[in-house]
Amino acid sequence: MLKKYAEVALKIGLNLQKGQILFIKAPIDAREFVEQVVETAFEIGAFDVYVKWSDEIITKTRLKNAPIDALKEFPEWEIKASEYLLDKKGAVLSITGGDPDALKDVPPERIGIFTKTVNTANKDIMRRMMSNEISWCVVAYPTRKWAKKVLGEENTEKLLEYILKASRIEGDPVKNWQEHIDNLKRITRFLNEKQFDYLKYEGPGTDLTVGLPKNHIWLSATQENMSGITFVPNIPTEEIFTAPHKDKINGVVTNSLPLVYGGNVIDKFTLEFKDGKIVNYKAEVGEKILETILNTDDGAKSLGEVALVPVNSPIYKMKTIFYNTLFDENAASHFAFGRAYPNCIKDGTKMNEEQLRQNGLNTSLTHVDFMVGNENMNVYGIKAGEKITLMENGKWVI
Repeated sequence: MLKKYAEVALKIGLNLQKGQILFIKAPIDAREFVEQVVETAFEIGAFDVYVKWSDEIITKTRLKNAPIDALKEFPEWEIKASEYLLDKKGAVLSITGGDPDALKDVPPERIGIFTKTVNTANKDIMRRMMSNEISWCVVAYPTRKWAKKVLGEENTEKLLEYILKASRIEGDPVKNWQEHIDNLKRITRFLNEKQFDYLKYEGPGTDLTVGLPKNHIWLSATQENMSGITFVPNIPTEEIFTAPHKDKINGVVTNSLPLVYGGNVIDKFTLEFKDGKIVNYKAEVGEKILETILNTDDGAKSLGEVALVPVNSPIYKMKTIFYNTLFDENAASHFAFGRAYPNCIKDGTKMNEEQLRQNGLNTSLTHVDFMVGNENMNVYGIKAGEKITLMENGKWVI
């Protein structure tokens, strides 16, 4: 099963090409899977494979004990490594699966300083990645502490079963993914043809109107990098998404699933928007961390992504909170604070930041998804006064 999973990550996710460099970012607990990925990559014909390991215990220790000035510095060699990979047209596989509560004992202000340092230093790298200059993909692998949070026991084998099921690693995975991609593309074509002016969200604690920019583009499952290679950024993926107009968001929205950010859980929060900006917010859990996100910069107080996900998706039907954005965002419709993807508007990848803003797209140092969809959510598309029901009780009706 790990072999099949590695093949899907590389062949469907990254569409890794012969002679291409692969860069893997992974927690040390994912070593068994990383070894399988490296072996499979060379079987496909990779030129070379580099691995960057992370250890959340070491990260936590550093964030708690390092001098503040150290948290304000970012090593130039890491930037050079990312630039090298982009210039060489490599591919990036990120493996997620850490402890959702890893940093809960770290003061929020120290997390905020560190996060802003990383995001500021990588601003150009983030812009190039979000413009799909190269292929990238995010997958998951279970760790003991993540399993404990999700299942109540350190049963990584059971959590791996959930991950593989959500990722369609059953029977013929490649065929499964081809059929799934075709289904998503059908709805994507409908939305792109309609070119709605607004979306209207109605549900528990939610009454929100979201404007869409002119010539916006809905995307799903597959994307294309600047070399013309098709790839799938997230495995699993159930979403169909675009960029909202940063100045045309009004009303109130309430989250439906917890948001895990920097090893902290944020939950039961409500946001009030006026003309695209968050003017009021409250959270029963993690309000200080939510405040840290919103204070990243001015763009963090608006939205950069609107994504529609049905509640009859495999992940939602598991009735399991994963405390991991990769899975929870694919269980429910969601938004994202911060930067918009430039490819969500016609010719957006050719625009600079000022041009993107002029066309209604949000710019920011951050991009953080949060979930809002549920079984009582209705979503409507509005164009020239006509109102079309897109989702009823969380399910597609188009």
